[in-house]
Amino acid sequence: MVHLHLDLTAPEQHLVHVSLRLQPRLPSLRLSLPAWTPGSYLIRDYVRHLEDLTAEQGGRPLVLRRLSPASWQLELDGSDGELVIRYRILATELSVRTCHLDADHGFLAMAAVALEVEGERWQPHQLSCSLPAGWQPFIPLPQDSQGHWQARDFDQLLDTPLELGPHRCHGFSVAGVPHRWVTWGGQAGADDWLLRRFPSLLEDVARVCEACCRLMGVGQPAADSYLFVLHLLADGYGGLEHDASTVLVYGRRNFDKPNGYRKFLQLVAHEYLHQWNVRRLKPRELAPIDYQQPSIIPSLWFAEGVTSYLDQLLPLAAGLSSPEDLLDDLGEDLSRYLLTPGRSVQSLRSSSEEAWVKLYRADAYAPDSQVSYYLKGAVVALCLDLHLRQRGASLVLVLRELWQSHGRWGRGYSEADLVEAFASHSPELRERLPQWLAQRQDPDLNSTLQTVGLLLQPVMASSAWAGFSCRSEQQGLVAHRVHRHGPAEAAGLMVGDELIALDGERLHSSDQLAPLLRSDGDQELLIARRSQIRRLCLHCQPARPERYQLLRDPAATADALQRQQRWLALSEVPW
Repeated sequence: MVHLHLDLTAPEQHLVHVSLRLQPRLPSLRLSLPAWTPGSYLIRDYVRHLEDLTAEQGGRPLVLRRLSPASWQLELDGSDGELVIRYRILATELSVRTCHLDADHGFLAMAAVALEVEGERWQPHQLSCSLPAGWQPFIPLPQDSQGHWQARDFDQLLDTPLELGPHRCHGFSVAGVPHRWVTWGGQAGADDWLLRRFPSLLEDVARVCEACCRLMGVGQPAADSYLFVLHLLADGYGGLEHDASTVLVYGRRNFDKPNGYRKFLQLVAHEYLHQWNVRRLKPRELAPIDYQQPSIIPSLWFAEGVTSYLDQLLPLAAGLSSPEDLLDDLGEDLSRYLLTPGRSVQSLRSSSEEAWVKLYRADAYAPDSQVSYYLKGAVVALCLDLHLRQRGASLVLVLRELWQSHGRWGRGYSEADLVEAFASHSPELRERLPQWLAQRQDPDLNSTLQTVGLLLQPVMASSAWAGFSCRSEQQGLVAHRVHRHGPAEAAGLMVGDELIALDGERLHSSDQLAPLLRSDGDQELLIARRSQIRRLCLHCQPARPERYQLLRDPAATADALQRQQRWLALSEVPW
C-alpha cells in the first residue's frame, strides 16, 4: 500500500508538506505528477508548484533523474528498506481544480498533489493529514480504525478533493444515502449567512438530488455517500464533479439577482447529475484516464451539453421553480447561442475535440471563432429531446438506456454508440445527428420549438449596431470586444483601444455611447492606442437583435401543448 501524508500545520506559509511511503516492488521506479485533473480539460502543469523533491530508502538518499518536466526516474539501492519520497506543494491558487492554503482553510485538488508511482496505480492508497488546531478534514473517502482514509487505487485518490478548516458540516440524506454539506466563505460566518438567507437550502438541495435520481430512473444515488463543498466567494460561478463529491464556487453577489438562487440550484443539479453522466457514464477516451497528456474526446458535447440542458429542468422537476422560470432560462441560453458568431466557424464535434486549447483559453476574440460545447451541446440536447418526443421517446429515455448499457458497468461509450442510442428511437437521427455534430449550420430551432408550443422572438436593440462593446477601466473607456466582419473592425478598431470621443463628444461610459450611434452615415471615432491618438471612420449598421425571448405560442395546437406539459415534467416518454 502507498501511504500519502499531508502536513498543513503552517498554513500561513501556503505550503503543503508531502511524504509518500511504500515498500517498493520494482528495482527502478518512475514518478509522475499529473498534468491535468478530470473534468477540467486543460493541461495545467501542476509541477510548477512542486518543490524540493527528495527520495530515500532505509534512511539513505537516492538520486532522482528527471525524465520530463513532471516525471522522474528513481533507481533503488537494492535493499528492503521503506522508500520515502518527500516534497512540497505551493498552494496559492484558489479554484476548484487547484490548491489553496491559508489561515482560513485549505483546499487541495489531489491531481496537483499526489505523485503516481510506477506499478502502483491500481493498488490501494492510504491518506492521512496533520492539520492546524481546530481544523477538521472533509474528505469523501472511507476511514479505517486508525483514522486513515482509504482509496482503492490511485484514480480514486485523485478523484478526492480535500476541504480542510474550522468549518461546520451539515448532514442530510437522499433516499437513505448520507450526504454532507460544507461551506467556506473566506472568513467565519459564511455558513451562517447562507443558511439565514436561505433557511430551506439543505432541504432544497436534497429535493434537487432526489429529482436527479428520478430522472435517471434509479432508487438511490450512484455513490454510497456524497460530499458537497461550497466556496462562497464575493463573485464566481462553477464547479467540478467527482464520483462521490463536488466542489462548487458561487458568488454572494449572484444571490442578489432575481434568478440567483435558481441558478445556484441549477449548478447543484449540474454537478450532482455528473455523478452518472461523465463520472460513470463516460466517453471511452476517459476509460482509463491519461493524466499526462490530452485525450481527444469528440463526445464532450454529450457529457456537458446534455447535463447543461437538464440542469435547468431539474429545479422545476423538484418543485423549486416555475415553467415561466424555465422559459426565461432556456431563452437566455438560446440568446447566447444565437448571438455567438463562432458557431458558424467551429463545429460541435470540433468544440469538444479542441477543448484543451480553446474553451479554457478563451480571449476577447474567442466568440468570433469558437462555440462552447456546453452551450451548443445544450441546444442540440434540446432539439434531440423535442424531436424524440414526437416519436414516442425522449432524451431522458436514451440517457437511462445508456446508463443501463454502459454507465452501470463502467463501459466507455463512443460517438457511434451515442448515435445508435438515439437512432434506435428515431432512425433519421442516424444521419441527422452526425450532421449536427460535424457541420456548422444551426439546427432548425423554430420548427423544433413549435412542436411543444413555443416560439423564439427577437428583441431588437434600441441603437445602431457598431460591432464592438466596451467597458470602463482605469485608463478610461476601453474596447474589450470587436466583432469579426463588423463596422468597428472595418473602421480599424482593436481590442484594448481607449475610446475618447464620438463625433466630437467626449466618451466616459458605455451607457453614454449607445444613444450616439447612428446608421445613416459616417461617424468620427477618436481613440488612443499605445499612447497615440487616432481618428477612425465608423459606419454603423441598422439595429440587430440584442437578445431572444422564449414565449408560449398562442396558436399552439392541443397536441403541442400536451407535449409541452410532459416535457416540462421531464417525463421519460411524451404520453
